[in-house]
Amino acid sequence: MRIRGLLIAALALAGLGGLLYWSQRAEKAKEGKPDPNAPPKILELKEDNLVRFEIRKKDQPAVVLEKGQDGAWKITSPEPLNADQDSVRSLVSTVTSLNSDRVIEENPEDLSPYGLQAPAVELVIGQKEGGDKKLFIGDETPTGSYYFVKLDGDARVFTMASWNKTSIDKSVWDLRDKRLLTFDSDKLTRLELTARNQTVEIGKNAQNEWQILKPRPLRADGGNVEQLISRLRDAKMDTNLTAEERKKAEAAFAKATLVALARVTDAAGTQQLEVRKTKDNDYYAKSNVVDGIHKITSWVGEGLDKGLDDLRNKKLFDFGWNEPTKIEWRDGAVTAVYEKSADKWVRAGKQMDSTSVRNLIDKLRDLTAQSFPEKGFTEPVIEARVHWDDGKRTEKVLISKTGEKYFARRENEPAIYELAASDVDALRRAANDVKEQTEKPDEKKS
Repeated sequence: MRIRGLLIAALALAGLGGLLYWSQRAEKAKEGKPDPNAPPKILELKEDNLVRFEIRKKDQPAVVLEKGQDGAWKITSPEPLNADQDSVRSLVSTVTSLNSDRVIEENPEDLSPYGLQAPAVELVIGQKEGGDKKLFIGDETPTGSYYFVKLDGDARVFTMASWNKTSIDKSVWDLRDKRLLTFDSDKLTRLELTARNQTVEIGKNAQNEWQILKPRPLRADGGNVEQLISRLRDAKMDTNLTAEERKKAEAAFAKATLVALARVTDAAGTQQLEVRKTKDNDYYAKSNVVDGIHKITSWVGEGLDKGLDDLRNKKLFDFGWNEPTKIEWRDGAVTAVYEKSADKWVRAGKQMDSTSVRNLIDKLRDLTAQSFPEKGFTEPVIEARVHWDDGKRTEKVLISKTGEKYFARRENEPAIYELAASDVDALRRAANDVKEQTEKPDEKKS
């Protein structure tokens, strides 16, 4: 009986092994093959083969998009306009792989129940090779969220998701480039801003860093300049305005107060944007690139309301997160020189505690002006020179005291920086706290 039981178990195990083998073999056979139950694709096209779109709607002029030799899309009808490349990319992405939800009818005799006898939207897709494709979009399905669609030359009626219809059913306003300035940020060489009754001109220096050129040469805050450029780049037409509201914009602009006049120069030339603010705190802009007066967001308008001090670099040192290689310090009669050797800091041949040296570096790095007075600097009581960028760059800052106030200057620069007394006190404490390494790292571990 025992032998018989073992024989039955062995046969059952062999059967299960066979079933597993054929199951795995069947799964491998399916690999690379489409799911037979998946809904069919309506369109499957190659993006680099698309050269033209024509969107036709009832009682409206057709919107025509054409791809230029440079690969950029442009609106050619009903009027020549630059296109919003992101919006066109959304359209391209939709039609290159347009999935159906399901096939409603294989070969209907009457298309009118689906709104396809006289479709609300027709999309003509021009290709370099393979001829044009024409897609018809009809009514929304009774349950909502889907639309009836049909491809010219294909008898079937499909349904597709409403978001696909949204990507295709675009007006000129939806597809046009809404930027008021079209400069290339990567090729920007000059920026001029007139605001708060003063004009500031900014350009790039030899290190490709932003530098204030006018009203006089000054260090610029690169982050604030880039933020200003970002606001100019984001100056766009308000897409929520009605046609009537857009007409009223011109009258509002004429009565509004000037906030800023900005000019940007790149390889293609100079562009200008004039921004004004109404009594109701609405912002309107006029560009020399785009016709008309346009309402813009307060985020952009407020971002252009900047004065000279807003764009100046308030940091005393430029070395930032670059690791210095040498620090020279003088506070009255006390002097010290710290040099970095490999990963160690050394003073007069003695290894220093790296944590205390880094604390001094942090306090130097953090020195920030509270304001930019025209005078106040006297005889320096503190001098700090920092060598960085592998010794290729050197910065020296001089700090003086008048009454209870501290003033600083960078070597060979006329600008004066007023410092907070608490910052100078913290800097002095950090310098006094620099100490020798008391025990070797390996001894400390043991």
